[in-house]
Amino acid sequence: MMNDLNFIRRAIALADQAKRNGNHPFGALLVDGQGNVLLEAENTVVTGRDCTGHAEANLMRLASKKYDGDFLAKCTLYTSTEPCPMCSGAIFWGNVRRVVYGLSEEGLYGLIDQNSEEIFYLPCRDVFKHGKKSIEVVGPLLEDEAIKVHEGFWDEG
Repeated sequence: MMNDLNFIRRAIALADQAKRNGNHPFGALLVDGQGNVLLEAENTVVTGRDCTGHAEANLMRLASKKYDGDFLAKCTLYTSTEPCPMCSGAIFWGNVRRVVYGLSEEGLYGLIDQNSEEIFYLPCRDVFKHGKKSIEVVGPLLEDEAIKVHEGFWDEG
């Protein structure tokens, strides 16, 4: 649990870095079974001009090129905010079997204009339960810390 908290804090720091780089505030990292950080990624939707440039999707693109599915099954993906349905699919297809997140989808959407067409309510647990793979989900963790990187961001326009 202590390592989970440390890795979530790193994911939050990556989210802050993404925001400072001109992107949406999301960050993710991949950790092996021994607790070694293998890869890190941040959101690149704005600077990459790619609507699929979410932190978790970027991380899974890197991970699936570098590691095979059997290895990834023993890894944990840490993310600053609960994975969206697209990213949950990438995690599923990449074969990562453990996901730990900071801010919940509900917490994130509470910051966004409820009339926004960008809201897509579908928690990652709901996505994963429709697959045949068992994927452990832990979260939300450190929501008070994870929400700070989002404060003021979503009402800027």
